[in-house]
Amino acid sequence: MKILHTADWHLGHQLHGHERRFEHDAFLDWLTDTIKMRQIDALLVAGDLFDTANPPASAWQQLYRFLARLRAEMPRLNMVLIGGNHDSPSKLDAPHELLRAFDLHLVGSISRDGEGRLETDRLLVPLQDREGKVAAWCAAVPFLRSSDLRVEPLEEGQDRLIEGVRQIYQDVLTQGRARCEPGQALIAMGHAYLAAGQLSELSERRVLGGNQHALPADIFTAADYTALGHLHLAQSPAEGVHYSGSPLPLSLAEANYNHQVLEVRFEGGKLVGLERITVPRAVEMIRLPQGTLEEALNAIEALALPACPQQAQPFLEVRLLLPKPEARIRERVLAAIGDKPVRLARITTSYQGSGQGLADGAGQRQLDELSPTEVFRLCYQRQFDGEPEAELVASFEEILEQVKESNS
Repeated sequence: MKILHTADWHLGHQLHGHERRFEHDAFLDWLTDTIKMRQIDALLVAGDLFDTANPPASAWQQLYRFLARLRAEMPRLNMVLIGGNHDSPSKLDAPHELLRAFDLHLVGSISRDGEGRLETDRLLVPLQDREGKVAAWCAAVPFLRSSDLRVEPLEEGQDRLIEGVRQIYQDVLTQGRARCEPGQALIAMGHAYLAAGQLSELSERRVLGGNQHALPADIFTAADYTALGHLHLAQSPAEGVHYSGSPLPLSLAEANYNHQVLEVRFEGGKLVGLERITVPRAVEMIRLPQGTLEEALNAIEALALPACPQQAQPFLEVRLLLPKPEARIRERVLAAIGDKPVRLARITTSYQGSGQGLADGAGQRQLDELSPTEVFRLCYQRQFDGEPEAELVASFEEILEQVKESNS
């Protein structure tokens, strides 16, 4: 049996105001072709289908068009999708009965019976091979919020959230293992932050089980493979536990990262192979080396880019390291871009200040020994290089006098 594991699509995502529908369309077309070419038996999507809890209608259309196309072109393909922390549980669950009629499993939240017992039936999905025989069971557990947890009395030192998540997975995986016959694998799905997980800069929200509540990987020891989402960089925090990563870079910091999906192969219920498949980049990202404004303008002038539709134009990040503030930076950058086929995504500016706090400079003098103008100069030097211009100091002192007059 061949399984394709992916996650963190973030349909509807915008990168600094630029929509990315073109990139997501390209990815979903590529994914469809890859599933057909590699004769995949099951598609697992481990959460964050959408970028927000209220995605635009175009994002829902993308998802439903993709699912409909796969069902029409690959009638036997198993499809299991779970909600992530960016998704609305109720909105994902709303079409559950309709999608189940087409053997599509979209799980937005867990549910409990009238006595508070976890309802595991809708979380356990049989995965059939191309001969129509059940080759694996999938424990499709969506992102767990604190309201989902029912925690038994804790021992001293135990974390309430971690133990609550552990109990849910223990219940589901125990039921899943009981349903497995010889030669059938048990696969866990989840959307969470595991201990030792590597976060992607600027593109991931803190979640339950994140940072101070990082989940231990031993929660998933009962599974033969664990397909996780949330972390945008593909990684394996423990044996048999894998994050596929996001298929698209979700921040400019991921510009040079090799985004991927995972093909997982089972034989006789045993994991026999895992292959990382690189997702082709539909739109490039250009990050100029950090430097002066003149260096950045020269680099932009030197860009030689082929003509292409606006939606396929590369994103550009201009990174500046300046001795002091400069006027009209954005206007000058846009003028340099002119009609080049590139989209300005972001200008980041750093300054060559000393970085010292007030207690580090001025000969270790006490704050009450410094005049307000001296404090202003020291704060300026902390962030910028050199002395503030006379006009700036004069403006500060004028404001200072106005404050004194208003308080007198």
